[in-house]
Amino acid sequence: MSGIWVQVVQFIMALSLLIVLHEGGHFFFARLFKTRVEKFYLFFDFLFPFSNILPFSLFKKKIGETVWGIGWFPLGGYVKIAGMVDESMDKEQLAKPPEPWEFRSKKAWQRLLIMLGGIIVNVLLAFLIYAMILFVWGKQRLPIAEMKQGIMVTDSLAYKLGFRDGDKIVAVDGQRPKYYDEILAEMLYAKNVVVEREGKEETLTMPVDWVGNLKKGLFVTAVPSVIGTVQQGSGAAAAGLQAKDQIIGFNELKTPTHASFKKEAGVYKGQVIDLHFLRDGREMTAKVQVSDTGTIGFMQMGIDDLIKIGLIKVETRKYGFFESFPAGLALGVDNIKGYARQLGLILDFKTKAYKQTGGFISMANIYGREWDWQRFWSITAMISIALAIMNLLPIPGLDGGYVVFTLIEMITGRKVNEKVMEVATTIGLVLLLCLMVLVNGNDIFKLLKH
Repeated sequence: MSGIWVQVVQFIMALSLLIVLHEGGHFFFARLFKTRVEKFYLFFDFLFPFSNILPFSLFKKKIGETVWGIGWFPLGGYVKIAGMVDESMDKEQLAKPPEPWEFRSKKAWQRLLIMLGGIIVNVLLAFLIYAMILFVWGKQRLPIAEMKQGIMVTDSLAYKLGFRDGDKIVAVDGQRPKYYDEILAEMLYAKNVVVEREGKEETLTMPVDWVGNLKKGLFVTAVPSVIGTVQQGSGAAAAGLQAKDQIIGFNELKTPTHASFKKEAGVYKGQVIDLHFLRDGREMTAKVQVSDTGTIGFMQMGIDDLIKIGLIKVETRKYGFFESFPAGLALGVDNIKGYARQLGLILDFKTKAYKQTGGFISMANIYGREWDWQRFWSITAMISIALAIMNLLPIPGLDGGYVVFTLIEMITGRKVNEKVMEVATTIGLVLLLCLMVLVNGNDIFKLLKH
């Protein structure tokens, strides 16, 4: 099973899991403090944030005091906690005297935990997922020393910034990375990058707003040209080329990387070339027809497969069951710091990083079109952290907004007026709607642009 439907299924699975567990965190603490939960919904049963527009469910069933259901509007989910100003905006209930089983009757610290419950679960879930990833698959890292062929540029912006195929990254903002993932982590914030090109070091200056113009990653590690699949009816198929054949050159040219082969072969459009390649360690030659577009008709083998056959050498660290938990915690903390740092980059308008924000289409696109459990769980953990941090923002309507109201009460000893909370929540919900329109509109704009 592969293709766009794999992306869609993975995204829906992950989103549903994260919503249910997030709302389950609120539910757990509400019930712990004997607070009534009237509704528990996956997705909204109304047109968020307007609770009175199109109010219907795809499924619902009342068990005890709680109606459990699935809504029709798939932009999140919610639990309706009795006596709380929330997205349902149930003013009739709030106009009555508080009952002992209502949210507003509970102590401030209890209400604080109820509101933080979803965020706590999202963070703990990410830690658990990272721990299990390390236990099952370990951690692979590509040492810079193994990037003998340097980088392969993947975006025209990289050329404008001065990067070239074959460049070797020496330093990012004065720091010399040991692993490839360290380069990727620091590139977004880099002011200058030192590269080695033809034995000499050059310093590239990164403009403050370059991130806003990024279409995809600037570069990837340069890899040898190895056939993953051969396209039917192509020059490669007619010449008898097979999966795992490693192209090393053609005619009198050497092409040690996939980038160099693509570049050189593009010059020989419509011609026949003498292709040199390795098969099972033996060097072979075949005459191959180059198409009018400068290709011979094969798909490059992916990095994961190149690692499996040993053409890319990575360091793999294995973790025992018990040591995976502190390692998963450390990895989760690093990713929380990284996401918070990215959020700061987006909020710094002079970087124009806000142009790179996206909604549900962007999130779905992160998942691969091939089913890969390690990738699935890694991305799901990352989104869980993103949901935790976003929900902690001090915007009324989000958990963080309610946390701010509760902290004000705990500091001053006085509750925030419910009318003030109602107005603030309405403004916050409208603001959230605008943000959702903005980020999902960004997705649509990007699709139309391409």
